[in-house]
Order: sequence, then C-alpha cells, then structure tokens
Amino acid sequence: MNLKTENKIRIISLGGQGESGKNMYLAEVDEDIYILDAGLMYPEVGMLGIDVVIPDISYLLEHRNRIQGIFLTHGHEDHIGALPFILNQLKVPVYGTKLTLELAKANLREHDFTEDVDFELINSSSILQFPASTISFFKTNHSIPDSVGICIDTTEGAIVYTGDFKFDQAAAELYQPEIGKMAAIGEKGVAVLLSVSSGAEKPGYTASEAIAAKGMMDVFYNAKKRIIVACFASHINRIQHVFNAASENGKKVAVVGKSLQRVYDIALSNGYLDVPEDIIIPISEIGSYPDNEVVVLVTGSQGEPIEALQKMAKKNHRQINIQEGDTVLIAAPPIKGGEINLYKTMDMVYRAGAEVVSGRKVINVPGHGSQEELKMMLNLMKPSFLLPVHGEYRMLKAHAKLAAEWGMPKERILIPDKGEIAEIQGDHINTTGKVPAGNVLIDGSGVGDVGNIVLRDRRLLSQDGILIVVISLNKSRKAISAGPEIISRGFVYVRESEKLMDEANSLVKGIVQKKISGESFEWASLKQEIRDGLNQFLYEKTKRRPMILPIIMEG
Repeated sequence: MNLKTENKIRIISLGGQGESGKNMYLAEVDEDIYILDAGLMYPEVGMLGIDVVIPDISYLLEHRNRIQGIFLTHGHEDHIGALPFILNQLKVPVYGTKLTLELAKANLREHDFTEDVDFELINSSSILQFPASTISFFKTNHSIPDSVGICIDTTEGAIVYTGDFKFDQAAAELYQPEIGKMAAIGEKGVAVLLSVSSGAEKPGYTASEAIAAKGMMDVFYNAKKRIIVACFASHINRIQHVFNAASENGKKVAVVGKSLQRVYDIALSNGYLDVPEDIIIPISEIGSYPDNEVVVLVTGSQGEPIEALQKMAKKNHRQINIQEGDTVLIAAPPIKGGEINLYKTMDMVYRAGAEVVSGRKVINVPGHGSQEELKMMLNLMKPSFLLPVHGEYRMLKAHAKLAAEWGMPKERILIPDKGEIAEIQGDHINTTGKVPAGNVLIDGSGVGDVGNIVLRDRRLLSQDGILIVVISLNKSRKAISAGPEIISRGFVYVRESEKLMDEANSLVKGIVQKKISGESFEWASLKQEIRDGLNQFLYEKTKRRPMILPIIMEG
C-alpha cells in the first residue's frame, strides 16, 4: 500500500510585490517549480533611458532542471512581456490560452526571437498532470478575453493564483468568469490563495464595462467632428466598445499604431473582436469622409497611447494630427508615475483646439476588482492562507486588512517581499529564507548591462552635467605637452563663464605640475587629484557637482 506523503509547498515572488507590473510568482511543490506569469514593468522615475524592467531570474537559472513550465494567466504585457528575455535563457514549456499564446508569439517576433519554443495550448477545462501535482484552470473576468486563474492541487489543498480579475455582473460572453468552478475549488479545499491587490484600496465594486460602453456611446453620439480614441493596445474590451459605438453611430474607424494593429489583427482573426467589415478604413482615406463620420483609434510605442497624442497635438505625427473641433477620448488610465505627463498631454490637446474626455469612470473602468470583489473571491475560495500579490505595498496592506475584516486570522495572512520564501508548515505560514530578486534593466538591446552605478551616473549627468579635462604629458621631460583643455556639457555655458573656466584650467595645471615634478607618479592618482581639486573648487563657485572626467594622454 502506497501512502501519499505531504507535499512541501513554497511560494516565491520574483516580481509584482510592492510594485506595479513585472508579475512573476513561483509555486514550488516538492521539487517541482511552476512559474506563474512572466511580466515586465515600465521604468519608474529615475530610471533614465531605461526601456523596460524585467525580473531577476538567477534563482530559476540555478534550478532550471526543476522547472515544469511557465503558466500564463492572460496576455497583458505586465504578465507576458518578459518572455522574450527569459526564454533566451530558459528552455521550458509555456502554457496559455489561445489569445494569450498568440500575443506571446507576436511579442517574441517583435523581439526577433528565433529559437523554438514549446507553446502548450490550454483552456479552462484543461487538466495537466505533473510529478508532484495536477494543474487546472478557471475563467476570470478581466479587460482582455481568455483570462484564467490557475489551480495547483497538492496534498495540503490547492495553490490558487487568481491572475487579474473582477466580477462584472453584465460581462459579455467572452469575459464571463466561471464562478461555479471557483466555488467548487473552494469547497474541495484551498491551502493558499495568491490574490491580486490592485483594487484593494477602492471600496465597493468596480463599475461594469456596460457603464463604460454606454459612456462611450454618449461621447460618440454628441461629438460634432472627428473622434480620436487613445487606449492601451491590449485593452480588447475597450477596443470592442469603440467599434460598437462607431457602428451604432454610423462612423468609420481607422486603426493607428503598430502595437494596436498587431493586437487588433490577432484578436480579429481569432474571433475575439466583433467588427463589421464596412466600418474599417485605412488612415490614408479619412480625408474622403466627413469629419463627423471619422473615428481614429490610436496607441503609441509599447502600446501606450500618451506619447502618440503628444505627437498629434504638436502636429508632428506621421499619420494624423489633432485639429480644431476634434474630440479626444483618453480611454486609458496613466501608467504608474505618468500622471503629470497625462495632464501635460491634455493641456497640449486643448491648445490644439480639441475637446478632451478623460478620467471619467464611465470611460476608464479598471480591469481589477475592488474591495467587495476581493471579498467575493475570499468567500468562493475559503483559503487557509492568503498571500496578497500584484500591487504596491500599500495595496497589499489594504488587501491584508480587508481579509482580516472578512474574518481571516491575521497570522494566516502573509505579505512577503520580493524573493522571500513563503513556506506552509502545518497550520502556519512563514518566511523561511530569501532568493535573489530584483530589477533587470533593459536599455535598447542591452539586457542587465545597466545597473545602479550606471543609473547614478545618468542622474548626475542630468542634474549638473559633465566636465571633461583633456591633458597631454611628456613623461621623460616631466612636463605638460598640451592642454589642459576643459570641455563643458550641461554644466555651464562656456562663453559666459570664461573667468570660471580659466581659473579651473589654472587649478588643473597646478595640480598636474606639482604631481609630475616628483620622483614618480601614477596615472590613477593624478586623475583622482584632478577630480578632487576641481570638485571642491567648482562646488565653492557654483554649488554644483558635475561629473568630472579626466583624460590624460602621453605625447
């Protein structure tokens, strides 16, 4: 007789804890590792020149033989965007629903990814058998179709990862969640629930998409001239609202933006968008229609629309510009840290003569559940333990507080930091160690070659500029053969600071002559003395600290 031993369960976040985006969680059952999502994050303030941020996967590279696969909940960039970078280093299967995998494949093509990837198609009825556990799925309601939650069965109960979700009572068929299946999972027994926390600070319920659709219909009905709708490329539900409103009001739609066109083509060809053929027109033909019959659906680079609106307001967009009388509908909330940029963009659009519709709940309905929906998920799943995930720290805390008010003992709620190992031990859940977890910065084609020191240098350059000191020495004669020449960029305007530059030049010359007159000297120590001397002198004169870069040549 075989006695089934108790599974060892550990949960680790490599991203998504205390931040917006970069979602990546590990569920470890005995020796098996299941990767839940693989997202990116757009750069925070201070990450100068950085394009995107992905999780540090050092731990996974070290334990690659234990990985059973990457399991995706849905096709948004903050859940699939890191795949091109991760699959370059890890050859593991990727499981996802049809739309999610199609978007993931398009993402790989966009990054010129040529390696073969084992994509495994699943749906909400799929059951996958692995050495330590069985994995099943359930449909969730989000702003993109084919979203699922993940259920990993263990001897201790299920590990459930909700993915992004809300409960919209008026959801269209494509977006309807499987509430009955969630309840059945809860009845069977859930050991630990990883539940999204993005809406944990918002009381009540998230507004229905039906209200958003009505709000958009009203805007389309009342607009006197062209309508320009700016939205995220992957917000397929909102894109459907645009086509519905256009069809209802006898308008034509032009799709603008590479990311948007790619998502539109994938969603349409796979049956996730319902678009009457006669309402789509190329952007080059909008001049052939009266202004009051034209809708332009637009997004920008990386699927984010604000940059595209700025170009249109400045009249330098290569395809379309904002004109007097346009209605600009911003159907996308600002990304983290982008609020100031959004308001600046709205000002620019107003100056261009357009009306702006933005920030109204009837247009920008969130894709995440609010407090009552988080409670509903707790009621359905009845977990023994809760790990609030996916959100900034205050959101995780709000979710933990909400769960405690719902009735869960506080000792059964844990908010681990990124990299901390949450381990279930009988009736307790504790952190039992830490693995490497942090940011890998992507700048152009460079992956991880920009670190904190480079970012620090970029901040210094952006604040006080740079001073380059070029000098040529004759070592045999112990004399200066040319220079010093001081070049300023971003520090002071040289023509208006001649006295300051002459004094700095004399200071450098004095330091060099004193240093080379001795018996011997080292290039490194001479450079450091030039830096120290100039740094002190310039701060006393200007109260600024530019980056000082001495270049010493022999000649």
